[in-house]
Amino acid sequence: MARSSQARPERSIRGKEREVQAARTHTSGESLPADLDRLIHERIRLGIVSALAANRSLTFNELKSLLRTTDGNLSVHARKLEDAAYVVCTKSFDGRVPKTEYRLTPAGRRALERYLDHMEALIRTTRERER
Repeated sequence: MARSSQARPERSIRGKEREVQAARTHTSGESLPADLDRLIHERIRLGIVSALAANRSLTFNELKSLLRTTDGNLSVHARKLEDAAYVVCTKSFDGRVPKTEYRLTPAGRRALERYLDHMEALIRTTRERER
């Protein structure tokens, strides 16, 4: 059966917001507090956001090298962050060589700060209970 040549319509902003909220609250077997940002909690995505918080921007190859991951893995995780408006991706050419550059958005920076505050509170609470 032939596939339709019609392009898939863009998802609405509300649809993206629902996806982000679902990613934040979804707990796939791992016990996480409901308000922990699941989108950032994933190891590669946390690495991307953290690296971009420490740098004005990074290229795809710089992130790939820094995080020691594959093209496909980085691409999938970066796209999820881009869909959530946590990072922006700029594609250009350096001569004939394609260049993909990522920057952290203000929303991404706020999300990282909330995530870090939450993790610090969890650590503090855990240490207090051990005493």
